[in-house]
Amino acid sequence: MSSTRLYRIVKTFLHYGLDDMVPKKMLPWYAKLARFSLFWLQNKHKDTPVAQRFRLAIEELGPVFIKFGQMLSTRRDLLPPDFADELALLQDQVTPFDGELAKQLIIDAMGIEVFEQHFKDFDTTPLASASIAQVHTATLIEDISSPEKQENVVIKVLRPNIGKTILADVKVMSRFAAIVARWLPDGKRLRPVEVVAEYKKTILDELDLNREAANAIQLKRNFEQGSEYDKVLYVPEIHSEYSHVNVLVMERIYGIGVAEIDTLNALGVDMKLLAERGVEVFFTQVFRDSFFHADMHPGNVFVNANNPADPTWIAIDCGIVGTLNREDKRYLAENFVAFFNRDYRKVAQLHVDSGWVPANTSVDEFEFAIRTVCEPIFNKPLSEISFGQVLVNLFNTARRFNMEVQPQLVLLQKTLLYIEGLGRQLYPQLDLWQTAKPFLENWVKEQMGVKAVFTKIKENLPFWNEKLPEIPDLIYDYLKSAKESQQQQFQLMTQLTQQQNNNNQRLIYSVLAAGALIGSAILFGQNQMIFAGSGLTLSALFTLLALKK
Repeated sequence: MSSTRLYRIVKTFLHYGLDDMVPKKMLPWYAKLARFSLFWLQNKHKDTPVAQRFRLAIEELGPVFIKFGQMLSTRRDLLPPDFADELALLQDQVTPFDGELAKQLIIDAMGIEVFEQHFKDFDTTPLASASIAQVHTATLIEDISSPEKQENVVIKVLRPNIGKTILADVKVMSRFAAIVARWLPDGKRLRPVEVVAEYKKTILDELDLNREAANAIQLKRNFEQGSEYDKVLYVPEIHSEYSHVNVLVMERIYGIGVAEIDTLNALGVDMKLLAERGVEVFFTQVFRDSFFHADMHPGNVFVNANNPADPTWIAIDCGIVGTLNREDKRYLAENFVAFFNRDYRKVAQLHVDSGWVPANTSVDEFEFAIRTVCEPIFNKPLSEISFGQVLVNLFNTARRFNMEVQPQLVLLQKTLLYIEGLGRQLYPQLDLWQTAKPFLENWVKEQMGVKAVFTKIKENLPFWNEKLPEIPDLIYDYLKSAKESQQQQFQLMTQLTQQQNNNNQRLIYSVLAAGALIGSAILFGQNQMIFAGSGLTLSALFTLLALKK
């Protein structure tokens, strides 16, 4: 990173007085000296709350820090409420870069011939601009022999040199994180180093648009299975043959931004149904497919309102996805159902059984801690309960009992907070609990009931059918091996028995020899040395015989 960029970051932090977050008495002498040496950089926003100053500084530092702030805003388990609320205001409205430069980057990736033959009407004015990339519209001619067959597409292109900028800024973030972890009073609990490392992995994944293309294709396939839930989410088609690491071509969608509430209401969209379907889509991705869109903020979600009475969702930008294994899904589903039923004992036991808290954790104490946090929440009407906040409280309580942070659950928590926020924005009376409970209960039954057994048998039939001809040979080999093993064990036992008998005989002869020696001494006394000598000789003889045996 250039010294100029580092200076700008330090300057911005000091202009917003962020150094005040670290108590002066906790700073080492060299940190105080460094701050004094920059005496001309003073806090210009002393009357502004520190949480707001933090958000303004991030906005001023540009796209990479804005993206970091957005990610950080979902970690309410780590931040004070005022900081989380401020960071939630961050909007990814970034100044676009030159459209002609974007066009040249696309041509460099595709090749001039492919671009000129298959794309026309390229609009150099971007349709949208974000931290990592911007989007342009064009017309795609897939078959040059039939140019009349055309399709409207969008082309997403990464910002030039964004990779270098991100790596440089993340390096500085890591240094600041280490300082915060060491000197901020609450630094260890906030775990800033781990948070920055998590952000680095997430944002570097977004720099590979081939990864995003693969994620979108998988998500689209998941919602084309013929299920009742599949019709409520549409994922645009990806034209992977024209996509590259820094360029993504996909079908252009014409939806209404989920944040355009007035427009949706004016069209008469069934907002209650739309909000409930959003919840169903989320839980379908998590529990049916184990593959979920983990960046469902308002800029990535649209509504198809062609039929206002039957609205559906459209999802774009699949750069960040989450996955769950079978154990994680079972744990989460059973936890949710237990929470619905206020069975805190089961919640505590599930945490221990899953291995996410140490095995020596007291279930009774853990249950009491969870009950203390959650009972006040449940005393409210269901429609006033924040499902996401309950999840946050659960993780906070578990962390007190040394629960290990699971990366896949961090993404899940973030996505759930997004979904609940969108749902309540569309339909403030959304009862997320009642919407999710039937889905989760049915899923648990399907996974653990009689139907699940038959489903697993059906799934394994092809494998069993393939292995069936081998079973007689496998049984024969097993029995033969067992017989040989049994014979070997019998021989070994025989040898051990013989050896034990020999040892017993040696012991008997040794005892007799010792007895003869003692007896000869007592019988003949000290004055009958000749006979004693004979006794000793006899004892020696017995001893030699015993050793010989």
